Amino acid sequence: MPSEGCPDSLDGGCPVAVMVIEVPEELKTLGDAMVQAMAAVTTARAATTAGRAVDYAAVEAEIGEAAAQVERAGHQAVLASLDVDRPSVLIGGARFTRVGRCEATYYTMAGPVVVERSLYREAGRRNSKVVDPVSLRAGVVEDGWLPRTAAAMAHQVQQVTSREAEEGARQLGRLPYSRSSFDRVAHAVGAHYVAAHGDVEDALIEAYEIPAEARSVSVSLDRVSVPMEEPLPRPVGRPRKDAPKRPVARNFRMAYCGTVTLHDENGDALHTIRYGRMPQGDEANLCEGLAADVAVLVRKRPDLKVAALCDGAPELWNLLGTHLGELGVPRHELVDLWHNVEKLGRAAAVIHGSKASDEVRRWKLRLLNSSHAADGILAELKQSGREHVCVGEGQPVHDAITYIENNGSRMDYAMARRLGLPVGSGNVEATCKSLVEVRMKRCGARWKERSGEHVIQLRAVALSDRWDAAMKLTLRPLRKAVRAA
Repeated sequence: MPSEGCPDSLDGGCPVAVMVIEVPEELKTLGDAMVQAMAAVTTARAATTAGRAVDYAAVEAEIGEAAAQVERAGHQAVLASLDVDRPSVLIGGARFTRVGRCEATYYTMAGPVVVERSLYREAGRRNSKVVDPVSLRAGVVEDGWLPRTAAAMAHQVQQVTSREAEEGARQLGRLPYSRSSFDRVAHAVGAHYVAAHGDVEDALIEAYEIPAEARSVSVSLDRVSVPMEEPLPRPVGRPRKDAPKRPVARNFRMAYCGTVTLHDENGDALHTIRYGRMPQGDEANLCEGLAADVAVLVRKRPDLKVAALCDGAPELWNLLGTHLGELGVPRHELVDLWHNVEKLGRAAAVIHGSKASDEVRRWKLRLLNSSHAADGILAELKQSGREHVCVGEGQPVHDAITYIENNGSRMDYAMARRLGLPVGSGNVEATCKSLVEVRMKRCGARWKERSGEHVIQLRAVALSDRWDAAMKLTLRPLRKAVRAA
């Protein structure tokens, strides 16, 4: 509150509140930044008199930069306090001796700060890597990137390209770093996550709170093409003058997407946990993780019914069925209804011509309401006499017959509806689009296996609404205690 006798402010009339803040000597830089921030606000207020229009975008930029200076000064003070300047220290039970002191740059959400810190090397190892207490105690990523800053940059890159991330950060006035920095830091975080994803995923599913309205859980697996950069063999003989030094080809390979979805009593999705693997990734490990998630959910809620949902690809059923079977999880297996209807639609066009849509509608209703509908439809297809009629390069009626013969035991949609189970694999189909196609199949895009694995797994975490918890678990091991010896 302003006190009596305070001088008037410069804009004429309002009393000035006198506030004295005692700043310790080691926080003088922070105090100076606060004074500069106050000056920036005062200057901006002075420009608002006389009813003139104000370029408020410039005001926002000026105050934002002043606030960023305060933030950087605060980080600088805290980081400096993390230094341990002793002749020797203990790190993880091992003794390290001091080899010198120098300045280093640390990167915050508001920009870089410079801090002086000590450097140590493990005793008795002449050429071992030097470490510093500030980085170890703060758990920095790579060379000076603070954990929240690194996680935020990785989150941007799993959404958009590093060039777009750089421009987006510039517009927001945060993370003022280059495209190459976004790329490098995001892949560093991705490498940490990929290395620890098994333990992280186990911890996440154990901590997962199952929605009270959940009545069933479905597990699904599917494939989607990804443009890959693959080396080409150099041609025999002397290369052309303008030939590329490392020729590559852009080839499409099949990546894997998996989902674990909680459903309500009507089979409607409540929440989906998403996973992905690049074409040369470990799809068996992916399926093992899916099965383990289901096992944990059923252990927590034994009343949950389990459904396995895929299209008719034998490879998918073999992978998923093997790992679910190893855990002994009882389940209802269903071929996706819409893939089935699509096959039947092509067959109906050959058999019934212009009335195909009516016939497909009738078949779909039978599938949804009768447990034996697949057998009846199979008989109709065989009796049509059109099994070997070709359309283009295919035989639609023969394909539909084969599809039902191979998957008829997985087409009891009527029973699934009675149990409140989903009958479509739309969750994994949508995941193929949001996880892979939206981010990884842009015009001209091509991926290497290692960097693509970083992005696909980070993106799966983000799309599953698990980002903050996953990053905390992933980056926590980087923090280490440093104590004076």
